[in-house]
Amino acid sequence: MHSVRADDQQRETRVGGPDGPRRRATIHDVARLAGVSRQTVSRAVNDKGEIDPVTKERVLEAARLLDYRPSRFARGMVRKGAVTTGLVIPDLMNPFFPEVAAGVLEAAEQRGWQVVVWDSRTDVDREREALDVLSHQADAVVGYFKNEDAELARLLGGVPLVLLERGPQQTRFGAVGIDVAVGMERGVAHLVAAGHRRIGLLDGDGLSAPGPRRAAFLDEVRRHGLPVDQGWIVLCPEHSVAGGETAMARLLSAQPEVTAVVGFNDLIAIGAIRTARSRGLRVPDDLAVLGFDGLSLGELVEPALTTLHIDKRRLGRLAVEQVARLRAGEEPLTGADAWVIPELVVRASA
Repeated sequence: MHSVRADDQQRETRVGGPDGPRRRATIHDVARLAGVSRQTVSRAVNDKGEIDPVTKERVLEAARLLDYRPSRFARGMVRKGAVTTGLVIPDLMNPFFPEVAAGVLEAAEQRGWQVVVWDSRTDVDREREALDVLSHQADAVVGYFKNEDAELARLLGGVPLVLLERGPQQTRFGAVGIDVAVGMERGVAHLVAAGHRRIGLLDGDGLSAPGPRRAAFLDEVRRHGLPVDQGWIVLCPEHSVAGGETAMARLLSAQPEVTAVVGFNDLIAIGAIRTARSRGLRVPDDLAVLGFDGLSLGELVEPALTTLHIDKRRLGRLAVEQVARLRAGEEPLTGADAWVIPELVVRASA
């Protein structure tokens, strides 16, 4: 009788090299560890057909040790040959993310792939739940995540992963980033050229630690020699118009001499405009407002919002390209090919 021994466990649970990334266990790995055929593994894990109870328990033990996730094709969950990509979005109520999702869906459809969308609501526990489900149902996962790389790897068990708005050098997974530094350089230069020296930031990122937009903002105001520091930054936990209204009110109370403000995103910037106008300030004469997203909504507000436009659909399309490369065993895109650069769109607000 073959049993799953401790030395088998130590050797086999590291599917892949000891120093390399762990790959997803296959039915062949389970069959080899349990000393049975692939057909026996299939019957055991799917609870189908006649199988000796002792053999079944041995197979299930091997599957547990290898963290084996049964093939969706074997369970008939999708049509033969289909590729399913999981897409994890933090907030579908924010109009930025549906546009990113549209780019993913368009590119996936062109390849004949299916996409399963999950709204994590910026909650780390919901992220973990999403990854646990998608690790069984998807061939690859794309999305926004707060969990660290090690936790993502543990939850996915080798399923290819592409992170959105994460620079390729910032993660061991595939990634598509936004070149925030170039965008902020263009935005701050535009405000400085208009004569502004007292510029504030309504920052929606880095509530526990500074995020890339804040870092880029501080780099630029220092480069221009402006009398601006952390005291000109107000954190905005709610990435919404209401959140921007509240944050702008706090900034005006702390720095009433402010003449321009950069919003973490367009919704926050629109909230800043609303608060400024409610205080009797003219936009842009008394206060210039710059957004960071390029939502179509920005064209509809009064005054129309000047913004750093991000090609959100391209962001989604690049993510699908990264998935295709990972599935083909190729190196993911890096450098300029894996970045989306914000473009300054000048309208009436700044």
